[in-house]
Formats: sequence, structure tokens, C-alpha cells
Amino acid sequence: MGTNTSYDINIQVKTQYLPDRSNPSESRYAFAYTITITNQGSLTAKLLSRHWLITHSDQQQEEVRGDGVVGEQPVLSPGQSFNYTSGAVISTPVGSMHGSYQMIGEDGHHFDAPIPAFTLAIPNILH
Repeated sequence: MGTNTSYDINIQVKTQYLPDRSNPSESRYAFAYTITITNQGSLTAKLLSRHWLITHSDQQQEEVRGDGVVGEQPVLSPGQSFNYTSGAVISTPVGSMHGSYQMIGEDGHHFDAPIPAFTLAIPNILH
């Protein structure tokens, strides 16, 4: 069948360490991440839910599932973007996140939009 350009969701991520919300002596490292979701496909699509895998550098893993993002289920027309900022707290100075958004196209087709892995790290810890 080949690639389907009807559904093409691009996901960009920026992360930021939050020292004021972190407490390294208690193994608490807080991060904010801003995600931009862009519909590069030819059909309108709605974000229904999210699925995250959060991995701490000690290999501890958390799984998070939920409806929408930041209380919303955005509908993205072709070419439209949706931005939001959320956060994560991990027990190690370095970790990573990846996952997927569960979407539905205007034609009723359900599909997953993969969220590429990104790193959560306190400044200057990685070279």
C-alpha cells in the first residue's frame, strides 16, 4: 500500500530543566517540555489520547496514558499546529521520554503519531 500521506503528524520537542522545582538531595529532578504537533497530512485529525514511556537513567520506567494533552483534544487541519507545555519529574539527573499520540482522521481512521525519544538532562551533565 505504500506510505499514506493522508496522516502525517510532525512532533517537535524542546526541554528545560526546572531547578526551582527540583531537589537533587531527594532525587527529584523536574523538567518542562514544550511540544509542537503539526499536521503535515492531507486530512484533518484529532488527538484523542497520549501514551508516554519515561525512562530514568537507572532504567526505572514509568508508563503514562491519558486522554488528550493538557486537558484538550486538539483538532488539527492540514498545515495547522498545536503547542503545549507540560512537565515530568524523574529520580535521576538524566532520563528520556518517548511515546505516541492516538489520533483519528476526519475519515474515521484511527492511527498513532509516534513521539520520537527526547532527553531530559540537567545542564552540563552530558557532553
